[in-house]
This record gives sequence, C-alpha cells and structure tokens, in this order.
Amino acid sequence: MKINRLRHVWILGLLISSFIISGCAGPNSLYSVNMYYDAKQATIPSYLNADGKASSVVISLAEFTDTRQMDDRMVIGHVIEQNGTKVLVFPQSVKATEVIPNGIKRYLRKAGYKVSDRMEQWDLKEENIPKGDSQVIIGGKIEELEVSCRKGFPANAYDAHIKLAIVIANAADGKILYKSKVENSYTREYVLFSEEYLGEQASVVVGDAIEKLFEDRVVAQKLKEAIMK
Repeated sequence: MKINRLRHVWILGLLISSFIISGCAGPNSLYSVNMYYDAKQATIPSYLNADGKASSVVISLAEFTDTRQMDDRMVIGHVIEQNGTKVLVFPQSVKATEVIPNGIKRYLRKAGYKVSDRMEQWDLKEENIPKGDSQVIIGGKIEELEVSCRKGFPANAYDAHIKLAIVIANAADGKILYKSKVENSYTREYVLFSEEYLGEQASVVVGDAIEKLFEDRVVAQKLKEAIMK
C-alpha cells in the first residue's frame, strides 16, 4: 500500500514537472507558427449557397494588403516568457496576406462557387482592378492582426485579434460594388505551450473572421449581385 502511494506521488510530480517545462520552455529567439483555414468544419448559410449561374461564374481572390502600423509586417504576434522576455511570432510558410484570401477561397468553394486558383495582385483601387477570366474579384486589407501568449503558472494565457476590410468588385465592369469590415477576437487559457498550439489559435481567429464575414446577409447579397451582373 505504501509503495503504491509513493508511486502515485511520483507520477503526479512527473506530470506537474512536464506541465511546468512545457509552459516555461525557452526563451527562443523567435516562434514560427502555421496559420491555416480549410473551411472543413464551416457551416455555410443557406442564403450564401451558390445556385444556377452563381455556381459557374468565376471568382478571383487577391492577396490582401497589410496596413498594420508596425516596422515589420511579417510579425503576427508575440510571446511573453515567464522571465518577461518578449519573443516575436512569425508565420511559418505562408504570409498572413495570403492565408486570409486562401481561406476565403476554400470557404466559397465549399459554398459551391467556382473560384480561380490564381491569386491576383490588387491595391484595392477601382482603376487598378485586375482584368482576366474572373467576373468577380475579392480583395481586402489586414488592419489588425495579433496572436499572443503570456506564459504563466498554472496556465498560459492566449489571445488573438483580427480586423479585416473586404472589397468586392466586378472585374468585368471595373467597378467596386461593396466594402465591408469584420473583426474577431479569441482568448483562452491552456496548461501547455507549443508553436503548434499557438498556430491553432491564429488559425481559429482567422477562420472565425471569415465565417463571420459571410454570415452577414448583406455581404452574401452583394456577392450574388456581383455574380449575376
């Protein structure tokens, strides 16, 4: 009985130690995270689903413009280590300006729309709307994006925030049809820390913002109007 009790104490101590090590690992020179949204779990509103002509008209996405007021716009956040050191967070393989339009592309495809594989370059000015095979083009700006973690005990505090401006244009007519904004925040506490989990928080806030954008009936209506022109 005494041996079993000591064994349980040893296992509990080992678990607590592993949690502390996971929460305090570092300090690193930087953190690199994978930010991604695949829309697999998204529930598409019925009023957005493509039907008839809407399912055959080509939509293009443009790489977003990053308008955040900061020295290095590759930075997407930071981690505060337990010793107070601030470590910057960068995207691992795909820039944030590409992650968001790629996510919108996957979301619209799930809704039944035909979306071009090619990503356009557009400064959101009406006179510079790209010409091509697409009838509709969607672009936008990243106005705010911050993914952060403050390491602590017994849990680490994660926080993510994003604010986007969206522009829908008729590429065939060369006219901007609608502008919208969407903002989303996400916070939680978690015992463990890893770059993978930090990336998951970034992915959640991006995905939720995209879904929130198209839950707006006006956005869905304007998109369909652009397609039917």
